[in-house]
Amino acid sequence: MATFLLEVGTEELPAGFVASAIAQWQANIPNRLSEHFLTPSAVNVYGTPRRLAVVIEGLPEQQPERVEEAKGPSVQAAFKDGQPTKAAEGFARSRGLSIEDFEIRKTDKGEFVFVKQTIPGRPTPEVLTELIPDWIFKLEGKRLMRWGDGDQRFSRPIRWLVALWDEEVLPLTLVNGAETVTSDRLSQGHRILHPDPVEIASASTYVTTLRKAFIEVDPEERRQAIATQAAAAAKRVGGVAFVNPGLLEEVVDLVEYPTAVVGQFDPEFLDVPAEVLVMEMESHQRYFPVLKAEGSRELLPYFITISNGDPAKSGIIAEGNGRVIRARLSDGRYFFDIDRKQPLESYLPKLETVTFQEALGSVRAKSDRIVSIAEHICDQLSLGAPDRANILRAALLCKADLVTQMVGEFPELQGVMGEKYARTSGEPEAVAVAIAEHYLPKGAGDALPQTRAGQVVGLADRVDTLVGIFSLGMIPTGSSDPFALRRAANAIVNIAWGASLPLNLDRLLQDVLANYATGTVQDAAALHTQLRDFFLTRIRTLLQEDQGIDYDLVNAVVGENDAEYGDRALQDVLDVRDRAHFLQSIRNNQTLETIYETVNRSTRLAKQGDLDTTALDPRSIVDPAQFEKSSEQAVYDALVKLVPETQAAQAERNYQKLMDALSQAAPAVSRFFDGEDSVLVMAENPAVRRNRLNLLGLLRNHARVLADFGAIVK
Repeated sequence: MATFLLEVGTEELPAGFVASAIAQWQANIPNRLSEHFLTPSAVNVYGTPRRLAVVIEGLPEQQPERVEEAKGPSVQAAFKDGQPTKAAEGFARSRGLSIEDFEIRKTDKGEFVFVKQTIPGRPTPEVLTELIPDWIFKLEGKRLMRWGDGDQRFSRPIRWLVALWDEEVLPLTLVNGAETVTSDRLSQGHRILHPDPVEIASASTYVTTLRKAFIEVDPEERRQAIATQAAAAAKRVGGVAFVNPGLLEEVVDLVEYPTAVVGQFDPEFLDVPAEVLVMEMESHQRYFPVLKAEGSRELLPYFITISNGDPAKSGIIAEGNGRVIRARLSDGRYFFDIDRKQPLESYLPKLETVTFQEALGSVRAKSDRIVSIAEHICDQLSLGAPDRANILRAALLCKADLVTQMVGEFPELQGVMGEKYARTSGEPEAVAVAIAEHYLPKGAGDALPQTRAGQVVGLADRVDTLVGIFSLGMIPTGSSDPFALRRAANAIVNIAWGASLPLNLDRLLQDVLANYATGTVQDAAALHTQLRDFFLTRIRTLLQEDQGIDYDLVNAVVGENDAEYGDRALQDVLDVRDRAHFLQSIRNNQTLETIYETVNRSTRLAKQGDLDTTALDPRSIVDPAQFEKSSEQAVYDALVKLVPETQAAQAERNYQKLMDALSQAAPAVSRFFDGEDSVLVMAENPAVRRNRLNLLGLLRNHARVLADFGAIVK
């Protein structure tokens, strides 16, 4: 078995391309080898800013010999008057065989020509030579470029090529117009620490050879080195490195030999909000900030940069980086000071110049709609005057910071700066916090708003976006969701669930549609149906994927083919969650089985009747005078006892009470079906039949308070 090395040397690659290319090769190269009957023992892909490489271990010297069988034309088409036709000759020629090699076989569609041939394995190096150009030039990425006068496209110009089959150079030439790159065993070391070419003796020594030339080709090794060095560097100045995972992933592919360098800035900049300093350091300079302590939000006047230069020159590097960050932080402090010279409310008129969506008007108009929707939510939640005042104030100001200079420079700080400027403007603390919180959650798994004002304003903002964009007919399809409406709907449901808000989402949508002032709503009823279905889909997804509820139990509470359950789910978003979790718990502890058969059988038969699904009390529906068996009376008595338990379960959202009551009724229903005094439900007497169907319908209705048992799969 042999080891093969391919290294593609380039000019500096974008960090994003390095990570993407590594992932593509990790997926594609094993598949391409498999297609050519080659199965290595390991495929290791590496990358730095100046190279992509793959080391393939355990390759055979050649492909295995294999036997292939091919089906040709029908005998009728292959032979005429006992002589081979052009179809037969063409098939034989395509397989490199003669007519004498044909085998005639019977199939379901008649007799056909078959051939069987042994295919010798080709030398593996020969196969690799054919595959490698595609591995390189079929890599996908943003803004691929042409260089020289050729048509080949790659992220950056290719400058050298190493291809080794164990110790031997595998001859390979990449052609790009008049420019060619030919393989050899010479790679390049670190630009400063090892400027001379590096000779790779064998494919298996690639990683260690380059490491001696101050190149760490393994991204995982660089990642660990950066994290370890950053932590140690921060500790030396009495702090803790704040290593943003996203920034770490980027920095890993910006250096070939990482060295953590501690720099310093003037402590006077600590008067600027920490979020601004962190954004300046991370976004503009790719520096790691230094915190006072683990979990703290307070910064020390230091930063950590990951150098790709000479570690002996770290002092000079730190001084230069300090000058650069000083200019950046000065900009941040300037924006902060300028923005604070006027109260946050004074920025509202400028929102007229910012378009939310062309047909929906400006962000200022959206702010007014958020206030209106927040009022509806306050009414639903029966909030008192103090809470209401803070909520409506936060709703009015929540977008004001979008036109400040700081947010203009750093859009990621929207809400964060609104909170800061609200405080300096003398707004109540609840208002300031709500301005920041209303953007939460920003994505899956993100924190939820914790204050009532933040929750309500966040709900109102997203409801406005959903109704507005839906009113324009711009409903998400497939993977297309440019306004992130799925994320907005998920956030609405998660905020309500996380804060236990008794939100009637159905009524809220109707209220908003009735008051929507854009003039785009032509058919409010149809739009309400579209929004209703959209939210039900999101609730289904959240229950199943995020909450871990079995798919059939989700169908049972949301309604697979039953609009009544969909209405209930939107009218009480807490109740649908609680019922789903309760069903999952009684399935897990197997108590669901104690009532499943009884309720399901009753439900199936009850469909033959016409009892309203909301009826619960047998005393106004069932006539005991029509009873012919004692089992009917027993079911009737059980239903009478069920009524207060079901009502209490609904009122308290305590479905264990309903479960216990249904379990107590189950023996009576079983005797009704199968006991010594069992009955024929579909009796010939219409009055008796109706009476018995009503008994079963009432049991079904009590169970329906929890779920549609017909949707549950045993």
